[in-house]
Amino acid sequence: MIEMSAFHSMMIPIVCGMLLLTIGFTLRERTSGIGVLMIWCGMLLIFGTIVFKILAKLNS
Repeated sequence: MIEMSAFHSMMIPIVCGMLLLTIGFTLRERTSGIGVLMIWCGMLLIFGTIVFKILAKLNS
């Protein structure tokens, strides 16, 4: 089984958040509002990852 390093466990959500941001930015003017939702989800994913890593460092 492949073991993920701490670097990979942080980079995967960041890259997924960046993808959500870029795709949401291209779809932001659609009437369905899915682009804005994707931008929000991407920002929350990136922000949540950073906050989680900061809190993990503060507790150790």
